[in-house]
Amino acid sequence: MRFKKSSRSAANSNCVEVANTLHRLRDSKNPHGPSLAADAAALIRFAKTR
Repeated sequence: MRFKKSSRSAANSNCVEVANTLHRLRDSKNPHGPSLAADAAALIRFAKTR
């Protein structure tokens, strides 16, 4: 599974990365650590409000 950092993330890499499927999230500081299951539709709705 591939993860992508936001284009707005800071240079210090303190951000959340989203999987290419939009169903998993992870901490960019711990790429080999656990990831969190996510609801893709809810993520898109949230992003559109920001």
